[in-house]
Amino acid sequence: MNAAASPASRLEIEVADFGPLVHAKVDLRPMTVFIGPSNTGKSYLAILLYALHRFFGGDSRGFWGIGRFAASLVGGLSSDHPSDLAVVAFRELEQAISEAGTGRGDGTIVLPASVVELARSELNGLGTGLIYEIMRCFGMDEPADLVRKSQRAHARVRILHRGLYDAMPLEQTLEFGSRKAEFRAAIPERISVAGSSLDYALRAVRQVRAGLSRASASDFRAFEYIDAAAQLLTEIVPLMIGDFRLPAYYFPADRTGVMHAHSAVVSAMIGNAPLAGLQPSERTPMLSGVLADFLRQLIEMDRIPRRRPLGGRRRDRQVAASVEMENTILQGSVRVERSELINYPHFVYRPDGWKDDLPLMNASSMVSEIAPLVLYLRHIVEPGNVLIIEEPESHLHPAMQVEFTRQLAKLVQRGYRVIITTHSEWVLEELGNVVQRSRLPDKARATIPNGEVALSDDQVGVWLFRPKPRGRARGSEVARVSLGETGLYDAGFDDVAIALSNDGARIFERTGGNK
Repeated sequence: MNAAASPASRLEIEVADFGPLVHAKVDLRPMTVFIGPSNTGKSYLAILLYALHRFFGGDSRGFWGIGRFAASLVGGLSSDHPSDLAVVAFRELEQAISEAGTGRGDGTIVLPASVVELARSELNGLGTGLIYEIMRCFGMDEPADLVRKSQRAHARVRILHRGLYDAMPLEQTLEFGSRKAEFRAAIPERISVAGSSLDYALRAVRQVRAGLSRASASDFRAFEYIDAAAQLLTEIVPLMIGDFRLPAYYFPADRTGVMHAHSAVVSAMIGNAPLAGLQPSERTPMLSGVLADFLRQLIEMDRIPRRRPLGGRRRDRQVAASVEMENTILQGSVRVERSELINYPHFVYRPDGWKDDLPLMNASSMVSEIAPLVLYLRHIVEPGNVLIIEEPESHLHPAMQVEFTRQLAKLVQRGYRVIITTHSEWVLEELGNVVQRSRLPDKARATIPNGEVALSDDQVGVWLFRPKPRGRARGSEVARVSLGETGLYDAGFDDVAIALSNDGARIFERTGGNK
């Protein structure tokens, strides 16, 4: 089977004793929704997902990222005494790719067993790096801070990619506590990939071979040869990771405050830099990784290079998504400008019909809330990326919550993956409508408002986080919520409405009604 995820593939994550979560098993969909009371672990799981994406290829700048993994493999080749397995793996991989490039066979490459074995051995050594990235994203100092306070001394994170390969699921498990972090990877023995997906690496190998006329092809210390190895491994290793190789972007719940105060935060950080190591550590505020990444991306918004140029259709989908949000929600446009003196970015908003700009900090909180996503769509994210949004309903009128939910559903239709945490009944009701529309025939959908905004049941997953009944295992548990016969997801909002109504009736009764 080809390495690209098929429509039938599933990405599951299971955690135990992680943060406030006793146990959670979530089947991630193109649109995944976390709901439930506060302090039940919704953001914990969302941040964990972001950390996994970032580590396994979502951000090439990540010190502990998969790029470092590829570098370690190349290091095994370039050392004075490269391991026999590393040498054999690269030789066999080069031969397999070369044969695919010469037209032999159907263009499909079966990764040699030596490559699979080498990848497995290297993956199993990633535990320390992975837990450090998770700690960074949470802003934690110790792995034990992420373990649920219980009788057990460790937490477990299990990742399962079903349907990605014919032979068996890809499975990775991370267990960590106060003393160690252990990562285990179960990789199928037979992995087939399309030769076309390695075309760039294949061209590099050909160029290297042509340039090695004066050197032995077995000299693994030749710089050009090692560079070719790096390119090959960088292309192949993510195929053994599954969907977590996709880039992800996190929009924290306090993004409006960051949009307003980013320049002040950066100024404070620069001002405190000369005092680093002099002032007591408890006086030095620390940003969590998700906030630090969000702040960095804001500052570099229009300067972050794309991983690869966007084709015409993909670029059109990206631009259309940002423009539609401006038209339907902001009723104006937002953009990045840079000061001439220090080249620092600031954000402006121009309402429809105005000739002048308005600093974003002087616009409504709704504009500041939606502006980051519009700007990310325009400058950074691409179809196929993962957007993790905390509380998309923040600062939005119920009518705009409904419209924003439709816009998020349209992002999924355009090829983005969306994960949200929410407390909004309006968001959930509109998602129910989005799924219900998909059950109508095309002709029927064409006759109703917003009929084009439809996602199937398989594309949407809603997960309820709720406190576990009191007992020895205090914490939260997670269960999937299905769409009921009424077209609504039962998230417990009705219980709140009924309690309020009953309270109102009792008050009305005791005041003697309307007199």
